[in-house]
Amino acid sequence: MKVRKAIFPVAGLGTRFLPATKSSPKEMLPLIDKPLVQYVVEEAVAAGIEQIIFVTGRTKRSIEDHFDSSPELESHLEEKGKEETLQAMREISDLVDIYYVRQKKALGLGHAILCARDFIGNEPFAVLLGDDIIDAPDNPCLRQLLGVYEHYKGSVLALEQVPMEQISSYGCVAVNRITDRVMEVTDMVEKPKQSEAPSDLAIIGRYVLTPAIFPILEQQQPGRGGEIQLTDAIKRLSQDEAVYGCLFEGLRHDCGDKLGFLKATVDLALKRDEFKEDFTAYLKQRLGCL
Repeated sequence: MKVRKAIFPVAGLGTRFLPATKSSPKEMLPLIDKPLVQYVVEEAVAAGIEQIIFVTGRTKRSIEDHFDSSPELESHLEEKGKEETLQAMREISDLVDIYYVRQKKALGLGHAILCARDFIGNEPFAVLLGDDIIDAPDNPCLRQLLGVYEHYKGSVLALEQVPMEQISSYGCVAVNRITDRVMEVTDMVEKPKQSEAPSDLAIIGRYVLTPAIFPILEQQQPGRGGEIQLTDAIKRLSQDEAVYGCLFEGLRHDCGDKLGFLKATVDLALKRDEFKEDFTAYLKQRLGCL
C-alpha cells in the first residue's frame, strides 16, 4: 500500500531554546526566511506525501496559522503589486492537505504517534520530526526511506553514523547489513551509555511505519524518562515483522540544538544565490579577525 500520510509530532516544549520558545513554537524558529517546520513539510511533499497531521499542544497555534491562507496579507501584497511574494504565500497554504490533533499530555513521542491513530487508519505512514533538517535536494531523505519500504515491505528507520561520544543522545540500533545503505534492524536501545551501545548507528527523525505499531503503542508501558518511547515500541514490532534501517544520503542539521541551528543557518545561506557571495566575504572577514 502506498504511503500517503505523515505525522508531525510538534507538541514538545522546546526548552533548549528558551526564552525564544516561551511563547513561540520551536518549529517556527526562522531558518533564514522560512520556519523550521516548513522545510520538513516541503520534504514530505517532495517525497509524495498527500496528507499531514500535526500532533500539537498548547502554544502551537502559530503552526496552524502559518499553513493557513491569509486573506488580509494576500490582499495587501496584491495591492502593493508584490506578485512574487504573494505567490510564495499562496504556495504555503496550498502545499498539502493538513489536519491537527492535540496531545493533551506530554507522554512522549510514542504517545504522540498514538494520538494520530484515527487519522492514519490501517495504512502505512511516515513520521517526520521538525527539528531535523536534512539537506538532500536531489533525493529527499523520506523518499529514500519510501524506496526501501516499497522494496522490502516493512517499517524503515532513517539511520546516521554518529561519533560514539554522542550516541547517548540517540536511539541506537544493532543491524544485519543487506547493502551498503540498507540493513535489517535486530535490536534497539534508547539513549544508551557509550559502553552499552550496540553500534554507532543512530535513529534520526524520519520513519516509515506499518499500522501494526498502533496496538503495540496502546499497550506500551512508559520507559526512559517516564514517557512512552517510540523506540521501545518499534523494538517490539521487530519481533513480529522485519524492521529495516536506511543509512540516508544527505546532510543533517540538528536544529533542536543551538549550535546545530547556527550551522544550518550558515550552510543553507551559503547555498542561496542572493547571499552566497556577500555572506562568504563577510565570513572570511570575520574569521580573519579571530
